[in-house]
Amino acid sequence: MAVCANPTTAVLSLLCLISLCIPHASTLFSDSIVSELSALQSQSQAGVIHLTDGLLRRILSLPTPRPFHCIIFFDARKLHSKPSLSLPTLKSEFSLVSSSFQSNNPDNKSLIFFFDIEFEESQATFLHFGIDSLPHITIIPPSATDPKSDSIEMDASDFSGMAESMTEFIASKTNLSVGPINRPPLISKNQLIFIITIAVIWTPYIVKNLISGKTILHEKSIWMAGAIFIYFFSVSGTMFNIIRKMPMFLVDREEPDKLIFFYEGSGMQLGVEGFTVGLLYTIVGLLLAFVTHMLVRVRNSTVQRLLMMSALFVSFLAVKEVVLLHNWKTGYGVHGYWPSSWK
Repeated sequence: MAVCANPTTAVLSLLCLISLCIPHASTLFSDSIVSELSALQSQSQAGVIHLTDGLLRRILSLPTPRPFHCIIFFDARKLHSKPSLSLPTLKSEFSLVSSSFQSNNPDNKSLIFFFDIEFEESQATFLHFGIDSLPHITIIPPSATDPKSDSIEMDASDFSGMAESMTEFIASKTNLSVGPINRPPLISKNQLIFIITIAVIWTPYIVKNLISGKTILHEKSIWMAGAIFIYFFSVSGTMFNIIRKMPMFLVDREEPDKLIFFYEGSGMQLGVEGFTVGLLYTIVGLLLAFVTHMLVRVRNSTVQRLLMMSALFVSFLAVKEVVLLHNWKTGYGVHGYWPSSWK
């Protein structure tokens, strides 16, 4: 049996062999985690992996840079009943982003993994990230070593546009394109067939009533109410709120018991802001209609003047509030012009 004459040489050889094996073992470990995450991703209907404390520790134990980004949606089922947070809606939009990424990038599934984590199951992770308010979405870059300091948190304004805003945020922080959002159709094929069938059945009856003039469309009050509704719908930004799925209000992250109805900044408009401005404009419009159609019929000139001054005063206050709100949100000032002879 041969015996090595130089023990130092044997130790150095062993150390070299170990150093060569360590990177290979690290690569195998990383590949095994990616394979496991890919399997979990394929098992989920929307491609969102349910994250736990143990799985997160294994992901963070990988050597940096990791071969993928982690995007985590922090959830709490006990807060789903609070409409101000809109957690179920945001979680659904997050799942839509994940499923759209899978369908738009079938060959690049390992670049981004989407996760959701529940507070009751993983309180240690919430504490580790310093999560003190919801909703909350965080991106862990491949080079992140400390998840709390190196993670990228989504701002409150990025939740306003739902899935579309989330994709813009992900693209800006990861340089990876999610692609178009593949939303399911609003009306299914069976629902469309049912609507067409009802329309065909009711068409003769509707045509008969239209010819005889016995429908609600012939009522003057219906047209007046419809005109007021369309006017309010137009000036309150309701269509913008519907398209962008804007929340009515937000919860203050620093004070969870406090609600934010007016958000400073021109890039975001809450539903309450639009309805407030729409109500003020509607008041001015109704006063204008009253002055031009009703006030001219008043015989008493004193009453006519008094009502005219009151309508102008209320209209002035309403427009002033709109201008002040616009100045506060945008930072631009709108000032009235006074002739130099009045100064």
